Amino acid sequence: MIFQPPNGERRVLLHSCCAPCSGAVIEKIHRAGIALTIFFYNPNIHPRAEYEIRKNENIRFAEKVGIPFVDADYDAPGWFERTKGHENDPERGERCGRCFEMRFVKTAEYAAARGFKVMTSCLGISRWKDFEQVTRAGQRAASLFPGVVYWDFNWRKDGGSSRMIELSKEENFYRQQYCGCVYSLRDANRWRRQNGRAAIAIGGDFYGEEKRERCAV
Repeated sequence: MIFQPPNGERRVLLHSCCAPCSGAVIEKIHRAGIALTIFFYNPNIHPRAEYEIRKNENIRFAEKVGIPFVDADYDAPGWFERTKGHENDPERGERCGRCFEMRFVKTAEYAAARGFKVMTSCLGISRWKDFEQVTRAGQRAASLFPGVVYWDFNWRKDGGSSRMIELSKEENFYRQQYCGCVYSLRDANRWRRQNGRAAIAIGGDFYGEEKRERCAV
């Protein structure tokens, strides 16, 4: 099967959540000769220090590959309002769906305004995410803007999941210890306490030993 975006389009807007999840996706699209632009809009990421680390790692890789990077900035108040009442939803529950849609609507809005006919996201490459939930959110967001379609390619396939880890090690990407939001941080630390593990240290872990050593100096 030929790897190409819907309708043979050669420009794609990629919603990216972080460098580890997007790295292999960026690599695959870029090598196919498709004009790619990265759109970073993730108001869910908490705290701000974690947000900045993830964004800067993504910028670092985008600059290395030579791909445009759009920083849509931070809207934490809007995210908390969008997910209000769902503070205790489980991972992959309704809160996640609302979170995906908020981020994808912003992405689709930008795509429509800048002439992108195809948008996609790397969120579904993570085994912690429900791929179908991510896809549904992307399709609903794109449907709000005539002329924009969501590319529902499963980035986990054809070695995508393994390449994600390989590239993260090669690039010494920051290794996130939780999904991103304050509630996932809360739940991750709760599990750690129950299992006798230390709380998550923001900015404390990288895929590559070399970068961990540099960070500790």
